[in-house]
Amino acid sequence: MYPAVRRVLVTTGVILLLLILIGATYQGVATAIERRRFPHPGRMVDVGGHQLHLYCLGRGTPTVVLEAPATTLSAAWAWVQLDVAKVTRVCSYDRAGLGWSEAGDTPFMPQAVAPELNALLAAAREPAPVIVAGAEIGASLATLYAARYPSDTAALVLVNPPGAFSRNPSSAPSPRFVAFSPWLARAGLLRAMRAMSASAGELPQPAAGVLRAFLNRPDHLTRAASELARWDDTVTLSEAATLPRDMPVTQVEVEGKDRVALLANRRNAQDVAAAIDRAVQNLRRGRR
Repeated sequence: MYPAVRRVLVTTGVILLLLILIGATYQGVATAIERRRFPHPGRMVDVGGHQLHLYCLGRGTPTVVLEAPATTLSAAWAWVQLDVAKVTRVCSYDRAGLGWSEAGDTPFMPQAVAPELNALLAAAREPAPVIVAGAEIGASLATLYAARYPSDTAALVLVNPPGAFSRNPSSAPSPRFVAFSPWLARAGLLRAMRAMSASAGELPQPAAGVLRAFLNRPDHLTRAASELARWDDTVTLSEAATLPRDMPVTQVEVEGKDRVALLANRRNAQDVAAAIDRAVQNLRRGRR
């Protein structure tokens, strides 16, 4: 190898290493600041070996429980939760390994989400039956909950539920990018590019800041990638689930392919909140 070429390669390698170190330092400092700036707003509840984060607002029955879209967390429901809290009690939570919730010792399995949510609600003494509302993959998980715990589920509200036609989801960010994103986050590149978090700004504060923070966190993104990797399994299980014939199910279609922005859009959030409100009022009037 010519000396000049060797010098160029060594210099390039040193520069890349310095950039990675600078990015990693930037990521570490920013994460430390965000941890202090955004403490969890709800409760940490033990579900058997690890804790899940639960955040509830409002009063009244039935309680509404919110299942977030893939890659997101409880903060993604901010607009909807504020609206629904005007009519009844509403709780959002972070699935294991997402947001403030601890991951536990097992990898993501769609079959495990319903038992964990049921244990969370029982430990938090949130009375059943509840209305479960889920968006995107959260709609599939909500369906699995209702099928496993029909007596604890008063109604379902499914927002953009995935089906056989969406086995290869077109929603952004793509599963492949999310799988690679923890490495970009560790180097500070994801934060600098705002590739994942740009659309979170449509939410009210502090939810927008919270969602942006976790969409730049390697631990959150690693778990989010594992959820997306099981997309097909989750949808298949949901489609095969059997619900009681008299269980009210409302489907809501809202615009947008960006799963982060799906509920951040104010009009979408109002449409979803209105559907949940109708489900609440129907149950209060004794309709099923």
